[in-house]
Amino acid sequence: MNFITLDYVDIALAATLLMINAVLSLRLSLGLERRFLIAALRMAVQLTLVGLVLKALFATATPLLTSLAALVMIGFAGYEVMARQERRYLGWWGYGLGTSAIMTAALLVTVFGLATQVRPDPWYDPRYAIPILGMILGNTMTGVALALHALTQSAVRDRAAIEARLALGAPWREALRLTTRDTLRTALIPIINSMSATGLVALPGMMTGQILSGVDPIKAVKYQLLISFLIAGDTALGALAAVHAGVWRLCDNRHRLRLDRLAPPRD
Repeated sequence: MNFITLDYVDIALAATLLMINAVLSLRLSLGLERRFLIAALRMAVQLTLVGLVLKALFATATPLLTSLAALVMIGFAGYEVMARQERRYLGWWGYGLGTSAIMTAALLVTVFGLATQVRPDPWYDPRYAIPILGMILGNTMTGVALALHALTQSAVRDRAAIEARLALGAPWREALRLTTRDTLRTALIPIINSMSATGLVALPGMMTGQILSGVDPIKAVKYQLLISFLIAGDTALGALAAVHAGVWRLCDNRHRLRLDRLAPPRD
């Protein structure tokens, strides 16, 4: 099977669908036309820049450059997590908590996958390391963002119940046990639903891309299973780290609930 190349006319033709979306938004007074166009433009610019960077990175594969690219990706993922919070943590915690959770989980799982399953030579080959990290980061970012959002919202909503448990002598871990459990469920249910629907309902992007490029479907399935398992494990690790660190930050050594460590809700 020959690889089918696309030119800019093909891309422009597909982009007309976005213009249809914008027109529908105008006709139905949804107010989303500007956001549609900005998001599309942002995506196009980002992907083009990433393509140029990856082309140069693949040509000069070194551990330093691969590590720098990974850190930049993690840094932007951490910013996106912070931006999605309605009640973010004040100070360094607003950015550092989500970023640290993502970085710890993503690096551990990516290195594990590269060292034990994919085994490229060298192991830091950016042709493998960067795409795998990118797929893992995207899902982990969503899981951590959902976890922190659910945690802060639940702590504010259930403040009276939590403080009642603390007043009765429960340590902060016990007082927020139900909040922790519900928060982790909120963060992990999307990845569970995604795995349940993969195959009969949806063909994942990595598997589809490999099939379109001529890879045997069974081999593409194996890669997709590997990536899906890595993503599920990484999302769980990231959400667990973020929630436990977030709960710890919401309390102090006198076992008091410290909602003053959260910024006011955004309008």
